Amino acid sequence: MNEKALRTLEYYKIIEKLEAYASSAQAKDMCRMLKPSANIDVIVKMQQETADALSRVLASGRLSFSGLTDVRASIKRLEVGGALTIGELLAISKVLDVALRAKAFSEKRQENLPPDSLSEFFELLAPHSPENNEIKRCIIDEDTIADDASAGLKAARRQILLINNKIKDQLQNLVNDAASKGQLQNNIITMRNGRYCLPVKAEHKSQIQGMMHDQSSTGSTVFIEPLSIVKLNNELAEAFLQEQKEVQKVLADLSNLIAEQISDLEYDVKTLVKLDFIFAKAELAKSMNASMPDFNKDRRINLKKARHPLIDPKKVVPTDIRLGDEFNLLVVTGPNTGGKTVSLKTMGLLSLMGQAGLHIPAFDHSELGVFKEIFADIGDEQSIEQNLSTFSSHMINTVNILKNADSECLALFDEPGAGTDPTEGAALAMSILSWLHDIDARVMATTHYSELKIFALGTPGVCNACCEFDVETLAPTYRLLIGVPGKSNAFAISSKLGLPDHIIEDAKKRIGESDQKFEDVIASLEDSKKEIEKEQEYIAALKKEAEELRADLDGAKEKLESQKSRILDEARVEAEKLLSEAKDFADETIRNFNKWGAQGANKDMENARNELNKKLSKTNREGLKAKTPANKVDPKKLHIGDSVNVLSLGLKGTVSTLPNAKGDLFVQMGILRSQVNVSDLELTQETIEDNKRAKTGKGSIGLSKSLSVSTEINLIGMTTDEAIFTLDKYLDDAYLAHLPSVRIIHGNGTGALRSAVQAKLKKTKYVKGFHLGEFGEGDHGVTIAEFREG
Repeated sequence: MNEKALRTLEYYKIIEKLEAYASSAQAKDMCRMLKPSANIDVIVKMQQETADALSRVLASGRLSFSGLTDVRASIKRLEVGGALTIGELLAISKVLDVALRAKAFSEKRQENLPPDSLSEFFELLAPHSPENNEIKRCIIDEDTIADDASAGLKAARRQILLINNKIKDQLQNLVNDAASKGQLQNNIITMRNGRYCLPVKAEHKSQIQGMMHDQSSTGSTVFIEPLSIVKLNNELAEAFLQEQKEVQKVLADLSNLIAEQISDLEYDVKTLVKLDFIFAKAELAKSMNASMPDFNKDRRINLKKARHPLIDPKKVVPTDIRLGDEFNLLVVTGPNTGGKTVSLKTMGLLSLMGQAGLHIPAFDHSELGVFKEIFADIGDEQSIEQNLSTFSSHMINTVNILKNADSECLALFDEPGAGTDPTEGAALAMSILSWLHDIDARVMATTHYSELKIFALGTPGVCNACCEFDVETLAPTYRLLIGVPGKSNAFAISSKLGLPDHIIEDAKKRIGESDQKFEDVIASLEDSKKEIEKEQEYIAALKKEAEELRADLDGAKEKLESQKSRILDEARVEAEKLLSEAKDFADETIRNFNKWGAQGANKDMENARNELNKKLSKTNREGLKAKTPANKVDPKKLHIGDSVNVLSLGLKGTVSTLPNAKGDLFVQMGILRSQVNVSDLELTQETIEDNKRAKTGKGSIGLSKSLSVSTEINLIGMTTDEAIFTLDKYLDDAYLAHLPSVRIIHGNGTGALRSAVQAKLKKTKYVKGFHLGEFGEGDHGVTIAEFREG
């Protein structure tokens, strides 16, 4: 893409905005190097990355890349086996922090969403938290290594502390003695050249034995290292050297630790810079309320409610611009400051942004074509230095455009042919635009020449447009009206501004009749266009309302059909049940009638007939009323552990709690525990029979159970909760049946079910003991449980 167009259309101002959203220096460099592409596959890929990043930002908030620094030089040093400095290791630690933060940000995305274009970037990031935590443990800040970084460093610093304390104790004694004799300038211990000294008055220096290291600028004070602490100072210097060796050893160890992950570190840096750049594009799109355009190879442009991104959002007026569908040349006319040039720049700048992978400030699914080149001749090109007039400068630019233009370019002209004789200028403009039109280039041009309006009206593939102007308020609306040529409105504006009517009337007589009629036609077309747009808006509103009503109707219809289907299904099931019962009863009655007829048992036949009438009457009543409990539950006689049917759910369960004052209680149904009302329950036949047997004593219960309880239970295929619930009831029944032992089949699997079974057996008081099956009993796939004597 040519540099002149990028500058003219202010593309680099957009790049400056983009750069402000990038955190790292490398990502800012990527922003500055971003140029529009002419490859549709590359463009779509870049746009999708921006769109996916924007979706993540809107869903999870902004991803911070603060701390992402350029550590490529440090990585190179690690590759050759070098040791890093404290600052370099901290910089790598910050990069790993950003990787960890990015990883956590990615995990906020909903799991049910399919992978997007950024998923792989995030998945392959390696934060290497153990190595990063080791750096943070050993390094406190840019200047300090922690004492606990290594045992050697800790010992060296302990030695320094001990020597320091010895020196200070001895010096303090010397200070006290010398101060009493008036030999010191002041009672402060100082350091010179890394060694402890006393500030001695020059006239007393011979009285203090030691080495002189320095003197004051006036010469009145000399700094003497007393002879008694020379050895200690030497030891201190050696201790400091040992400390430095230990520090270098710690840095070398940390460098070696990071060097083992050098390939991951290189990927992290490269990927994080890329993500920083992509999320900068997303943040820019968010700030502009921009969207991803649809691209085509037909060089077709259809911008919906497009806004120039460099104009104050509170002041910019959205506009619709089309080019490349019914026409490939758009001629825009109208008064100055009406918005013609803004429309021209909007189309050019948004095309450049789109082809650079940036979202554009326009309505969703706006369309952009892909152009190999975009040319722009806009603005005052007068050059005093080169002694060129405005016309000459524009013409030089136009000549350059014509040399490089082809069918795959977009050319934008602001008043071609202006700055010279109007007749000649109009002729040149028509010839230039006509040639570009003939080679099938996409062209948009603004003009004041009426000749170009006529050219557009009479040439296929060329369309007029104008920027709407409100004569009443003398202000432009900045709306682009395609299909309507603009008028200058010079007479109307002059009249509004107070120019005398007689001058305006005289001016009208001085223009040709054909020109006046042409302006009247334009005014009529503009009024018609406005009227049609109002009608289209009204029709669109009616259409939207009709669609909403239809959607509501379809929803209600679908709901009604669903209810109808459900009711019919329930009625069909109930009817089949009633018919089946009636058929069974009728078959039995017919058999009895045949038997009684042969025996002459008239009384029995009459009794059977009456019973049949009662049955039919009962069946009719039950078909019309809701299902009621067959075995009504008395709340006072209900016990924990009773087996019941929950009518509303159609499930069998066990009573977990007794009913409260309202009749509500909890029932365990498999793994489901739910609160129900006692009116929604009925006792199972098993519970009723158990209650009856309970009245006859324990022996009868044991006899009944012993006849029905198996000596083994198979729990394979159940969940742990289901298995324990089933096992609990089985153990109760087996114990009441006086079985000496039972065989519990749980399988091998992961061992979770076996562990749960054995934990349950440990908690069961009447279980004497248990053991895994032996050879021939099922091995470890079964557990044998033995009961206590009851």
